[in-house]
Amino acid sequence: MARRQISQTGNTKKNRALFVDPPLLIVVILLLCFGLIMVYSASSYEASINFSDSTFYLRKQFGASALGLACMIISSKIDYHLVKKGAPIFYLLALFSVILVKTPLGMTINGANRWIKLGPLSVQPAEIVKLALIIFLTGFICKRKDELKYFKGFLKCMVPALIPAFMVYRITNNMSSALIITGIAVVMLFVASPRYWYYVLGVIGMTGAVVGLVYIVRSGILPDNISFRLDRVKAWLNPEAYASGKGYQTLQALYSIGSGGLTGKGLGQSIQKLGLVPEAQNDMIFSIICEELGLFGAFAVILMFLILIWRLLLVAMSAPDFFGSLLAVGVMGHIALQVILNIAVVTNVIPNTGVTLPFISYGGTSILFLMAEMGIALNVSRAQKAD
Repeated sequence: MARRQISQTGNTKKNRALFVDPPLLIVVILLLCFGLIMVYSASSYEASINFSDSTFYLRKQFGASALGLACMIISSKIDYHLVKKGAPIFYLLALFSVILVKTPLGMTINGANRWIKLGPLSVQPAEIVKLALIIFLTGFICKRKDELKYFKGFLKCMVPALIPAFMVYRITNNMSSALIITGIAVVMLFVASPRYWYYVLGVIGMTGAVVGLVYIVRSGILPDNISFRLDRVKAWLNPEAYASGKGYQTLQALYSIGSGGLTGKGLGQSIQKLGLVPEAQNDMIFSIICEELGLFGAFAVILMFLILIWRLLLVAMSAPDFFGSLLAVGVMGHIALQVILNIAVVTNVIPNTGVTLPFISYGGTSILFLMAEMGIALNVSRAQKAD
């Protein structure tokens, strides 16, 4: 009898060690490989001009992707319950990394002071904060789940998100990342909360505030140049009127999307990436996808993200405990928010906010921590399989 129990325990550990969620893993690898292809296609011209090496961005992205795969493998094998113990330290380190931007370690790239230099690496603290928040807030909510019946409990659980969001906004002047950090917390709390009425009121209030702001900007009540963010709203409402300034990137991205048609011009055949779309390999890479691969290619990318979000939802629903479920929800919320915001910006549905497309846009820190998040999601799915 004892031998049988030992054998069953051994088989459980073996199942946990070997099992991976095939659809989740496959779609992550596909997005990663497709991202490398598109980074090279979108950046080769600029890299040739600026660095005399068409593979400059590709090599850096490939290195980050390889390191990210290693992080995914490691985080997928370590029991996700163990991260609960180190979550407070990781959270505090993430906050400290934001402060480092204002020290001699801080770096300014393209006029934005949002990175820190660690030896040969440049790291964006906002990406560290997103992962740290998911892990820390999961444990924080689990301890206070019963308090979420009351609005006071909701506000208490929002504090760990509002602190880093405010720091990222004020210290690095990065509103888009601050909004995503806040959005991740709202998604996690929405899933964890037994009551939804204050979320409904919040959505109504936010919608009213946005509509009011758009009306004020459109009516010209506010003076010109009061804020560069309000200028972005003006450019969003009428990009043609700001074609030489704030509306330039948006217009070029729309031209790129429109010229792709149904089937696109062919991989590597984009015209807009030849210096017309600024930083085509970053925030606006979806427009290059549309130009080169057409509507079908854009739909295929969106479909891959939908499959990824669906699989993360299934992992959350099948998790063996609430902690694992909420971890998967946090990862899902992060991916969904960034995909929606990036595509909305590129298609001019919302004002330009500078959000990257997960796994596809150029950015080493983003890839590294996204892959670590995927490893955590795979870890939760393994625990469910082992049980």
